[in-house]
Amino acid sequence: MEIPQQLYLIHTISRTILNHYTTILNYFDNRSTNASAESFNAKIKAFRTQFRGVKNVEFFLYRLTKIYA
Repeated sequence: MEIPQQLYLIHTISRTILNHYTTILNYFDNRSTNASAESFNAKIKAFRTQFRGVKNVEFFLYRLTKIYA
């Protein structure tokens, strides 16, 4: 028996809420988000694309810490 599309969407939303309810409630309790971590990840990705093809990983990590630490 196939689940109608609307019920499938509701089921998907409820699963997402159940999987992340502690994080969702944490926002309302403490007004804290992971925005700073997401911002840092975006900076790392931008830096990585600028220097793609890096062969020396140790030097790459050194430059990364000097710029963003």
